[in-house]
Amino acid sequence: MTTAIILDISAYLQEDIGTGDITAAIIPEILQAEAAVMTREPMVLCGQAWFAAVFKYLNTDVAIHWLVQEGDISNAGVSLCTLKGPARALLTGERTALNLLQTLSATATVARQYADAVAGTGCKVLDTRKTIPGLRNAQKYAVACGGCYNHRIGLYDGVLIKENHIIAAGSIANAVSLARQQSSVPVEVEVESLQEFQQAIAAKPDRIMLDNFSLDDMRTAVAMNTNEIELEASGNITLENIRTIAETGVDYISIGALTKNIKAIDLSMRVNLVN
Repeated sequence: MTTAIILDISAYLQEDIGTGDITAAIIPEILQAEAAVMTREPMVLCGQAWFAAVFKYLNTDVAIHWLVQEGDISNAGVSLCTLKGPARALLTGERTALNLLQTLSATATVARQYADAVAGTGCKVLDTRKTIPGLRNAQKYAVACGGCYNHRIGLYDGVLIKENHIIAAGSIANAVSLARQQSSVPVEVEVESLQEFQQAIAAKPDRIMLDNFSLDDMRTAVAMNTNEIELEASGNITLENIRTIAETGVDYISIGALTKNIKAIDLSMRVNLVN
């Protein structure tokens, strides 16, 4: 368990427990319980470390036995894990643990769908910074667990020059030059037309993002580029059109929906007292 996960769990539990779980307090402290977590829909399991950390934070005597491995696909009705330990800890941690597991599994499940959609094309599907506040690192992990890849984690590990940056810098060439002077991290430029694309090629960034390009313009950009600079497509990407976009020859496709539009997996946890 990493320090980052421990710190995250502390904050997640604090918002739920506050000054104390006054409902669980009606349960005698000595009572032991067993529980099972089941999925009500198909999913890719993700978030075991976060789920386990919730209960370990509350009581180290809680034991978890996973029946499905991280990254595996499960059908509806499958039991994911069993738990055993102090009843109070199981009841107090239930909601926080399920919230994390259902959210990260949802992210991984969507990522798997997109990864499968481009399989064999050589194109990699990327996430974005459009993540749920407080879950950036966890969702980035879930995206990779589902078979897709991470774009930059934050503003500190990659340069992405967009329209407003270009306006402020005066030109694409100047923006790229200034970025190179500031840091040695990869530099990417977002362009919205073939004219801007030509300017970007001349500036020689590490990657160019084709924002809302038509399929024909993407193909033209790929031909103009001659594999000199990495190309990334972005904007209005869906499961229905992603393979066609991948087949234009772009290297990457970035999709905010991997993390921002997810619908939590429907999970349930049933607790039974142990005699």
